[in-house]
Amino acid sequence: MRIIQLNIPDNVDLKDYDFSMMVAAKLYEDAKLSSGEAAQIVGLSKRAFIEMLGKYRVSIFSSSISDLHSDIANA
Repeated sequence: MRIIQLNIPDNVDLKDYDFSMMVAAKLYEDAKLSSGEAAQIVGLSKRAFIEMLGKYRVSIFSSSISDLHSDIANA
């Protein structure tokens, strides 16, 4: 796993956990990471990560039309 160091201005009032969760949630939302990979970034279980996504306004459901058609076909 890569480590990235960011310099964030002091006036940005975010705890390290919240920042990590925001990054992991966005990468999950953009389908760059699976829920398990994103959970690992934050140090949570997969279930706990999924439960936290709502707080960061990220849906666990895909908004892709092709995914929807695939889900309907598999139902």
